[in-house]
Amino acid sequence: MSRRKKSVKRTILPDARYDSQTVSKFVNAMMYEGNKSLAERMFYGAMDLVETRTGQPGVNVFKLALQNIKPVVEVKSRRVGGATYQVPVEVRPERRTALGMRWLISYSRDRGEKSMPEKLAAEIIAASKGEGNAIKKKEDTHRMAEANKAFAHYRW
Repeated sequence: MSRRKKSVKRTILPDARYDSQTVSKFVNAMMYEGNKSLAERMFYGAMDLVETRTGQPGVNVFKLALQNIKPVVEVKSRRVGGATYQVPVEVRPERRTALGMRWLISYSRDRGEKSMPEKLAAEIIAASKGEGNAIKKKEDTHRMAEANKAFAHYRW
């Protein structure tokens, strides 16, 4: 445990198009090697594709998808007397969003479409409908926590 004072949370400026901090955080998470303009271009391209395919505002579909992906519980390893237990713990709100974004980005990159905006748009649409690999990851995480509910008393 650190003896220093708590680190200061930096505020992230909202993005230009949607005036949303969530979108700004997502773009930052998507960014490779500091290339933010490219990440923004890919995200906004994906939003345009989402709007044409669903007929709804892209940012609303994105936020719904993110809401569907966010995990409520996860398992953490806890070592007790030589045995390692997978202990289910509740996920803090900031981590919940970060995990959802991370899963959405990684499973978008794994898709088979041609360009990154197409991949991202397809994964966002799938997640907003409650399907896709990112949703599967959330369900697997929840299933794992449910299976290890017996070790919940080891929580710290």
